[in-house]
Amino acid sequence: MYHITVVSLLPELIKPVSKVGVLGRACDEGLFSLEFISPRDFAKDTHRTVDDRPYGGGPGMVLKYEPLRDAICEARKRIPNGCAEYVLSPRGEPFDQSLAQKLADGPGLLLVAGRYEGIDERIFHGEVPNELSLGDFVLSGGELAAAVVIDTVVRLIPGVLGHKDSLTDDSFMNELLGYPQYTRPVKIDEMMVPEVLIEGHHQAIRRWRLKQSLGRTWLSRPELLKSQNMNAEEKSLLDEYIEELGRKNPKN
Repeated sequence: MYHITVVSLLPELIKPVSKVGVLGRACDEGLFSLEFISPRDFAKDTHRTVDDRPYGGGPGMVLKYEPLRDAICEARKRIPNGCAEYVLSPRGEPFDQSLAQKLADGPGLLLVAGRYEGIDERIFHGEVPNELSLGDFVLSGGELAAAVVIDTVVRLIPGVLGHKDSLTDDSFMNELLGYPQYTRPVKIDEMMVPEVLIEGHHQAIRRWRLKQSLGRTWLSRPELLKSQNMNAEEKSLLDEYIEELGRKNPKN
């Protein structure tokens, strides 16, 4: 079983991720566990205070070191040795599919979700030096980011997805965007499913899907192709895609 523990003041923002859909089934089947620890449970005063004004002045409040430290220490007792530990932070290591796979290959994960204007900097020096970022934007706290990380990582755990090809066909699994998907009916609103998908020739379908993935990546995320060591077939298919696109859009 894969173990995830989240240190958070607002676990209700994360809990639904383990209650429905693919992750809900995986949790029910015992493929992973998800639990929460609140720093408020480790506050020493009667008001269970977990935040205070920042030294040096400024707006907002800062999460205090001691209750957060004690919550992290308790979290470590509930997960296996060797689990990755991260604070969700905009200054952290970018989270991507390759890192998600690395985390899924381990025994579990400890995530720390901050709130307010931030957390006491000494947490990074004394407890959890690793930080994780979803991108260059600001959230009200780390809980929603933690939910995204959990969803991304858990679906990579063996047995979570019903069909083995569900993973390999995902966007970014091979550093390319996914190919277009269609279902019944064949024709709707004067739009047709591509004929190659209807004819059922597996090799032709494979080539079409690969060409679409390459082409979509070239159009939307060309930087991803820089890391691709494309073989002769892939280069040929991408050239075909670009040529076909030019015929459809002569102004381009």
